[in-house]
Amino acid sequence: MIDWNPLILTFQLALITTILLLIISIPLSYWLANTKSKIKPVAETLVSMPLVLPPTVIGFYMLLAFSPSNAFGNWLDQWLGLRLVFSFEGLVLGSLIYSLPFMVHPIQAGFANLSPALKNASYSMGKSKFTTLTRVLLPNIKPSLITGIILAFAHTIGEFGVVLMIGGNISGQTRVASIAIYDEVESLNYGAANTYSLILFGITFLILLMVYLINGGYFNKTRQHD
Repeated sequence: MIDWNPLILTFQLALITTILLLIISIPLSYWLANTKSKIKPVAETLVSMPLVLPPTVIGFYMLLAFSPSNAFGNWLDQWLGLRLVFSFEGLVLGSLIYSLPFMVHPIQAGFANLSPALKNASYSMGKSKFTTLTRVLLPNIKPSLITGIILAFAHTIGEFGVVLMIGGNISGQTRVASIAIYDEVESLNYGAANTYSLILFGITFLILLMVYLINGGYFNKTRQHD
């Protein structure tokens, strides 16, 4: 009998992270796709660094920054009552940073590939920038939005190094499925590790399959044939 709490916690983390990333990434991606600012390469580099940095590096510096023994972490704890180290909130923050490029890159590409005529036509009709973004541009990059959402969700499910460093291994609070698999392997409990792994494998396979089906236009082609 396996403990389902790590799986439940994993999907809670992935859901919360994905929602927050979508809110953050839409304006950030729009800015990156349209800005001519000199700091754009720096911003793109910072967004993309989680793709190449070992997750333990990100987790280590987050652990240092938010530890109550350091000035910033102590300030968060004393003044805001926010302790991010070894907490679910810390897992969310670590996941936001580590999964950010998986949400930003597809949405940025979607904005960049839109014809400027769409935006100009909306402005010429007196629509505001916000209305143009929400009513004109976003509906035209639905595949990019769906891809970003699915990739960010799937990537958060598979996190290990960041969540281990910032969250530790607290049952019911920070012990997500990837940590549970590591624990079971260390305990030579391969049956439980296999169960956790199969569940994650199956779910991530289905999630990624959806990305390829959507991007390949499979559903649209099926409807057209019908």
